[in-house]
Amino acid sequence: MRESFEGRKKRALKIVQALKKLFPKAKISLKYSSNWELLVAVILSAQCTDKKVNEVAAKLFKKYKKLEDYVKANPREFERDVHSCGFFRNKTKNILAAAKMIKARFKGEVPRTMEAMLTIPGVARKTANVVLGNAYGIVQGIAVDTHVLRLSQKLGLTKHKDPDKIEKDLMKLLSKKEWFNFTYRIIEYGRKYCSARKHDCKKHPSLV
Repeated sequence: MRESFEGRKKRALKIVQALKKLFPKAKISLKYSSNWELLVAVILSAQCTDKKVNEVAAKLFKKYKKLEDYVKANPREFERDVHSCGFFRNKTKNILAAAKMIKARFKGEVPRTMEAMLTIPGVARKTANVVLGNAYGIVQGIAVDTHVLRLSQKLGLTKHKDPDKIEKDLMKLLSKKEWFNFTYRIIEYGRKYCSARKHDCKKHPSLV
């Protein structure tokens, strides 16, 4: 029998409460020291572990200290600098184009709205949500990364596979005050207990 919306909403609330108890202080694991560096790290994190991004970014942020350094960067050299994050050509193209746009259009500041963020090369809703939430405390949605995508399906919160559709489902099920923290708590749950590798789910803490 198909579960009602109210049934899913009740289950979502149970999941939120269980995650709060397990991970009361979950937060972003990327390391950065400015809003621009946060954006760079999030773009690098696509299809790459945060651990690897932090390793690469530590050297990158020492070499390229300010936005202007990215504006003037040599693309071939930058590709070598970020090579181990994977998809290095595309990430280089997006990061260097983003630097130029932020300098020219946004006076050197990472913008504060979803609409403006989505005009930046390499930025879709997931990246925009992560940056707006962590840089400015502005919450306009839920960042759907691979853990959020996989576990939202597994926990029956969505039937969709498209991140934007999953985000819409989650936004309807969760109260807005939970949106920001939900992402980081479910990521921690995926990392610590319920990985994508085949395992016995009965052995880790239940969320429902």
